[in-house]
Amino acid sequence: MNPYMNTDNITPNSPEVHRRWQAREAPGYDCVLFADGSLAVMELVRLGPPGGAEDPRDERWQWHECLRATSWTTRDWVDVDSVLASDVRDGHRALAGESAAHGSFGWVALTRDDAVRTLCWIAVCAWSDPFGQVVLDETAVTAVSTSGRTWAFPRSAPQDVRIGC
Repeated sequence: MNPYMNTDNITPNSPEVHRRWQAREAPGYDCVLFADGSLAVMELVRLGPPGGAEDPRDERWQWHECLRATSWTTRDWVDVDSVLASDVRDGHRALAGESAAHGSFGWVALTRDDAVRTLCWIAVCAWSDPFGQVVLDETAVTAVSTSGRTWAFPRSAPQDVRIGC
């Protein structure tokens, strides 16, 4: 059984999520999409030092969950088929990349390491820049954006991501 998917709480959106994932599509806004069909809508908050940041790396970033939905619709899907990095561990695969049609969109996904790469979850951020590196360990999927920010997604709670420089 996949510990990153609660099969007791499958939502009506689950078949659509898996169909879209097989087509390498994800919602076109900041979110974490789970295999059970639920969706965490996320918001990126950029906090600068007092007086403003002279260097963008001086900003502190937080990506926090502002809404959890078990029933939802969207017309805005983006391609997530540009894979820039991949890592495998213990029967799972972490993938990271960009939406080629939207240059600043980055995404990170955790899948099973099976023939179809069954989705556990995918995180999409419109402001992150593409993710060019990814490492999978026992507890986290850690991805580095092309702008140099490190995003550490807990494997079992990716909405609790921590972002650093």
